[in-house]
Amino acid sequence: MRQKKTDLFYSKVMLFGEYTIIQDSMGLTIPYSRFSGQLRFINKQSYTDLKLATLSGSQIQQYAGYIQSLHKRGELLCRFDVGRLENDLRKGLYFESTIPEGYGLGSSGALVSALYSRYVSDGKIETHSRLSHAEIAQLKRCFALLESYFHGTSSGIDPLICYLKHPLFLQNKDTLSPIHIPRRSISSEDAIFLINSGKPGMTAPLVRLYMDKCAQPDFFERITNELIPLNNSCIQSLLKGEIESFYDSVHKLSAFQLEYFSEMIPECIRAVWQQGVNSQLYTLKLCGSGGGGYMLGFTRHFSQVATQLGEAGFEVIPVYRRR
Repeated sequence: MRQKKTDLFYSKVMLFGEYTIIQDSMGLTIPYSRFSGQLRFINKQSYTDLKLATLSGSQIQQYAGYIQSLHKRGELLCRFDVGRLENDLRKGLYFESTIPEGYGLGSSGALVSALYSRYVSDGKIETHSRLSHAEIAQLKRCFALLESYFHGTSSGIDPLICYLKHPLFLQNKDTLSPIHIPRRSISSEDAIFLINSGKPGMTAPLVRLYMDKCAQPDFFERITNELIPLNNSCIQSLLKGEIESFYDSVHKLSAFQLEYFSEMIPECIRAVWQQGVNSQLYTLKLCGSGGGGYMLGFTRHFSQVATQLGEAGFEVIPVYRRR
């Protein structure tokens, strides 16, 4: 299969809205091109990790069974060419990806968007500027169903952003649109970054835990009256280019997550998270569901923070930094 630029599907970073979009909060997510994946065919002459490719093909084969079952029940929301997928699997189809699984960067979303592109839209990827709000919403519903195989439930946002390759603003769970994030008032030392906890997390059990905690009136009241307003304030300030207000809100959000989302924060991260809350030199928050994988960071002093966290033994990876 000849590879084209459109065959490459990037990872994603959800800047804000993890968990709270379940309660209809705002959300903001961006594509992240450092990691990516694409559908390929096994070439025994040139590929060095046949075991990994074979495992990937086997996993896609199991996924094809899920798609087939949806089709038989009349639940598919798109024309998915399962026959072509099965034929390609016999030819050695697999998904070659650098996106780490269980790290909050949308590994399953990239796979779903790649499969959708080849077996639903036949390689024709629409750009965000050519799609109406209604068409984007329909894509999201379709992707939610296709990705639910991996997590039990899915909002459809991860595969949608992997497919569109453009930042998305969620006004609420049903209303979303492509967005441009302004760069005014951003200095060369302002940065969004990732730090690696060193182990993967599991989304489904943490989402169940969150829903169980939301069944407690006191916790749900804090989510509704404290966390969601902070989450929305972060997004609104960032999109307006109000940097000082943004950092103030994200710092308060970090302190809230440290106190009330402790189960989602890996033990090895908690000390540096607390240090960020105390010093305000940097701010950490969850990246995706947490439990492991990457944590998301914000700072106005990137060079200093990268050195400090590096000396503490953490890999620091820039997501956005103005040059």
